[in-house]
Amino acid sequence: MTLTQIKRMPTGCPGLDHVLAGGLPEGRSTLVSGTAGSGKTVLALQFLHDGLRDYEQPGVFITFEERPEQLRANAASLGFDIAKLEEQGKWLFVDASYSPDRDEQQVGPFDFGALLLRLRHAVEQVGATRVALDSIGAVFTRYQDANVVRRELMRVTELLRELGVTAVVTSERAEEYGQIGRHGVEEFVCDNVIVLRNALEEETRRRTIEVLKMRGVDHLTGEFPFTIVPHSGIVVITLENTALNAPSADERIHSGLTELDEMCNGGMFRDSINLVSGATGTGKTLLVSEFTRGGASRGERSLIFSFEESRSQLFRNAAGWGMDFEDLEAKGFIRVEAAYPEIRSLEDHLVQIKRVVEEYQPHRIAIDSLSALERIAPERSYREFLIGLTAYIKHCQVAALLTSSARNLLGATSVTDAHISTLTDMIMLLRYVEIGGAVRRGFMVLKLRGSTHDKQIHEFVIDSNGMRIGAPFRDVTGILAGSPQRVAVLEEEYDDMRYMFNGD
Repeated sequence: MTLTQIKRMPTGCPGLDHVLAGGLPEGRSTLVSGTAGSGKTVLALQFLHDGLRDYEQPGVFITFEERPEQLRANAASLGFDIAKLEEQGKWLFVDASYSPDRDEQQVGPFDFGALLLRLRHAVEQVGATRVALDSIGAVFTRYQDANVVRRELMRVTELLRELGVTAVVTSERAEEYGQIGRHGVEEFVCDNVIVLRNALEEETRRRTIEVLKMRGVDHLTGEFPFTIVPHSGIVVITLENTALNAPSADERIHSGLTELDEMCNGGMFRDSINLVSGATGTGKTLLVSEFTRGGASRGERSLIFSFEESRSQLFRNAAGWGMDFEDLEAKGFIRVEAAYPEIRSLEDHLVQIKRVVEEYQPHRIAIDSLSALERIAPERSYREFLIGLTAYIKHCQVAALLTSSARNLLGATSVTDAHISTLTDMIMLLRYVEIGGAVRRGFMVLKLRGSTHDKQIHEFVIDSNGMRIGAPFRDVTGILAGSPQRVAVLEEEYDDMRYMFNGD
């Protein structure tokens, strides 16, 4: 059989089918192995539920551990109405779970003969095309001879193959990065192996999924983060539909500040990702407000994700700068989603961002700030979050303004430390400048892809009308290094330097 002859069955699980390059191979069994809390039972339930919801494919769920009533209640918390599907004759439970009320003394050699008959009857009764077995590890705890259990499990998988159904078989493992199954035989009774992990990294749990083995078909390799979302189930975070082939817009948009547009040779690009880096109090959130007001002045909707300030605080601060965000919100030009980063994982935050963007359909997105999100997760998780976030924004073809806090008050910090600089189209630096015992503020466009830009450090002030960018510092050097010093610059030398760097 060639690769093209092996049909795929979509799981319906968001992101997972992308990792599986289309879905699970039809008519085969897939082992889903993981530690406690990794999501094995959820995946088994979702495989059957989404198959019915999206593809009208009936299913049979064989439970060796939890009772059917427990599974119905757990599924209901995810928004899966299993009882309704049972009433419609499209879902059937086969209860093989242990009950202390039943006497399970073995008489003679142990075999799955009775279970095989029940399985065949259940599949034929509902016309099932999908089957889930959860969890075969419970069988090993009740019977001593692992070789016999392995033989009987192989009889089960052979029957599943004979019936032409696609099956998911769950099993426990003792370690996140140890042997595949707890008893060392589980992976040999199935054609494919998927590993779920719930590893502890820097006091934070992080769920990932890895396709370890898929016989005869292609798939993506490596670990992919996932989360479990109410009313959705498992959502795998991938770069699906975000390849580097999206068209680039030549259209320029108003940044919110006329002076900044002039520094950018006409404004930001419509589909650009723009980063603002600066120490606390330099004006990053104010720039977000100007960006939002600039969009509203052109009839564009802006979506603000605030991870440091509440909605009321943002609106109060905006009022102090002469911006009526209450009125803009009432007119539908602004929506604010404010939440502490610690209330959910980075994967959950990314899923939430995507959900709100799809619902609101903004022209502009602002995230204030990335530094608040960075503190809640290990470096690897944060890096994957940034890649997923920026790829999604590019896919949406909207302008984005992201803020990040510099670690040092007076500069001398590289924005490349946050893994974000290479993912952005434009970088703006806000800096404190100490001169003669007074603190002033400096603004610079460090990077702007696809366009010339002003390369000088301009002084700016904040007043009751917001941010006003003025002339460049002419007699100060060492601002980016955090050690500004006055220098004497003749007028003709200044004109020569301006022509050299700006071409005017």
